[in-house]
Amino acid sequence: MSGSRDSGFSAEPPVEDAGPVIVRPEAPPPPPFPLPPLFGKYSFEGITVHDPGLMPYLYLHPVYAPHTEGRLAGRPFMKSRMHLVERLANMLMKGGKFTGKKSKALSTIRKAFDEVYAKEGQNPLQLLVDAVENAAPREEVTRLQFGGISVPRAVDASPARRLNVAIRNIAVGAIQASHKSTKHISTCLADEIRLAAKGDQSSFAVGRKEEVERVAQSAR
Repeated sequence: MSGSRDSGFSAEPPVEDAGPVIVRPEAPPPPPFPLPPLFGKYSFEGITVHDPGLMPYLYLHPVYAPHTEGRLAGRPFMKSRMHLVERLANMLMKGGKFTGKKSKALSTIRKAFDEVYAKEGQNPLQLLVDAVENAAPREEVTRLQFGGISVPRAVDASPARRLNVAIRNIAVGAIQASHKSTKHISTCLADEIRLAAKGDQSSFAVGRKEEVERVAQSAR
């Protein structure tokens, strides 16, 4: 009987070596200070970007006042590091009455955000992101030269250009609407953001996007 006890056989299978244990780092703790809301009112938390192509270029870092004071000017491909609201202010500055007046452009955007929040009851920053996504064209038309003949061809728009065109059309739509009516430009900008966020065809930016994509579809 004692020989059977010392036979070396065990009912449990041998435990294989699973290799080194990988310890995954824990998530970083939240910052010890609260995130600054935009203009002291609108939170950056919960902002969702639904378009994966535009996600790397939509810079939504929490700031109180989106103003880089020209630190990114003249540096190639640095627009993707500029806040979305500041890029909209820069587009408004291309109009006649806002040329060289950054504080006035930011004040207009702040008033437009207040009107959007009063009418929709939602975070206007989220509505601005939705408006940019709905106004960004996916296709455009270029012209190819074949001998002496110029032929239009449809091309895919890059994400950086899609974002530039969408912001520009939102700003241009607000400026043109203010020229055609007695409304203040902040009200026109608020209406343009609200309509574009809903994908309404009466929005200047969404209408331009649909027109460009329709022409590109005919040039395929």
